[in-house]
Amino acid sequence: MTVLTHSVTGSPSTARSVTFLFTTAAVVSLIGLADALYLTVEHLSGRSVRCTVISGCSEVLSSPYSTIRGIPLAAIGAVSYFVVFSLATLAAFGNRAVIKLMLLVIAAMFITTLWLIYLQAFVIRHFCQFCLLSAAVTVTLTVLCVLGYRSAAKT
Repeated sequence: MTVLTHSVTGSPSTARSVTFLFTTAAVVSLIGLADALYLTVEHLSGRSVRCTVISGCSEVLSSPYSTIRGIPLAAIGAVSYFVVFSLATLAAFGNRAVIKLMLLVIAAMFITTLWLIYLQAFVIRHFCQFCLLSAAVTVTLTVLCVLGYRSAAKT
């Protein structure tokens, strides 16, 4: 791993903290990417996704909210997770210029996640375990990136 230099106000431990937070965000984003790719492949192949933990995957994934103009929402999620992975990797290796862009992407993902949870709870009235996993990943990424941003500001 790259050891970051520190400024007068920062410390080597703060720099290591920044590296750790963004490396963790990159790894967590891969979980979201795998989940979104699985859902995209299943959607495009026409196969029905089965829930193993809770019931409701079919209702959620076949709802009109599962696509945007014919594009599976999971495919948009996969692109988003890949972008976050790429930006988090760059940030972990010391590129601080990408952190604000990553925060913007994650903010859009977080707001979208809140909307999709609302739709599952109050409109569709079913939950999809894969969608809930994606929501958990997005919330985790939000926390990691906010902490990483705050730590990077100290270096």
